[in-house]
Amino acid sequence: MRAIFAGTPEFAATALKALLAAGHDIPLVLTRPDRPAGRGMKPRMSPVKKVALDRGLALAQPDNLKTDESCYPIARAGADVMVVAAYGLILPRAVLDLPRLGCVNIHASLLPRWRGAAPIQRAIEAGDTETGITLMQMDAGLDTGAILSRAPLPILATDTMASLHDRLAELGAREIVALLPRLAAGRVIAQPQDPKLASYANKIGREEARLDWSLPAAALARRIRAFNPFPGATARLHGEPLKIWQARSVTGQGKPGDVLVVDRDCFTVACGEGALAIQEVQRAGGRRQPVATFLAGHVLRVGDRLL
Repeated sequence: MRAIFAGTPEFAATALKALLAAGHDIPLVLTRPDRPAGRGMKPRMSPVKKVALDRGLALAQPDNLKTDESCYPIARAGADVMVVAAYGLILPRAVLDLPRLGCVNIHASLLPRWRGAAPIQRAIEAGDTETGITLMQMDAGLDTGAILSRAPLPILATDTMASLHDRLAELGAREIVALLPRLAAGRVIAQPQDPKLASYANKIGREEARLDWSLPAAALARRIRAFNPFPGATARLHGEPLKIWQARSVTGQGKPGDVLVVDRDCFTVACGEGALAIQEVQRAGGRRQPVATFLAGHVLRVGDRLL
């Protein structure tokens, strides 16, 4: 098929590479403008842009799609379909109607559960045991379009946002490659979503990263996994910020935030219910490290307190 591709992060780049490998004609790639990143805040191209440049594909990076000028390359491409994956811009009705078969979104949840910006993180945080990929016929709403296909994927007890993201990206790439020939042949029946079953995955804010030790340990362990690698769960120890990258829920009782046990390879902190055995941390300005390494250079005693 002749397919425009719109996406920005690595999740989208995985799908773009799969479409190219399957032999689809990609006349145009849309991605977000380069953004300042890193310590030097230098402009950094998106993973999708890197793929497009490496493959010699036509590329556009509009700030928005509200003007005739920004939409002209899309209209000129004469595509059968537009594939959208974590693009980051709202597609107005004028754009949605341009491709002959409309716009298909690769969404990282089993819609209508977890519509919105952070479906992977929210699924882990909520304790879901299953997520998946939904291919959706886009409309003017927020992830409200009809479902073209759904593919489930179990959430493992050890999954972080990073590990689940990578598995979902591969699944999404396989699903879109499988769907397009069926879509072209008219063999796909779109199923409307049930709005009564909808839930929303709001964007992750940095203010959510601070751990509240009055919560149950199981909830905090899920949040740590959900926020790994961004924004990273945080606490304060001895007045200094400390990121917590890996922890598990264990039995224990005490004043929330108090250190109950200091072992060679972990330390245990009391929570509102149970306790959290912390296994990997990062001090401000330092690198992620196992707790055994952290304790070799940092004095921590039973009774110390995390805030």
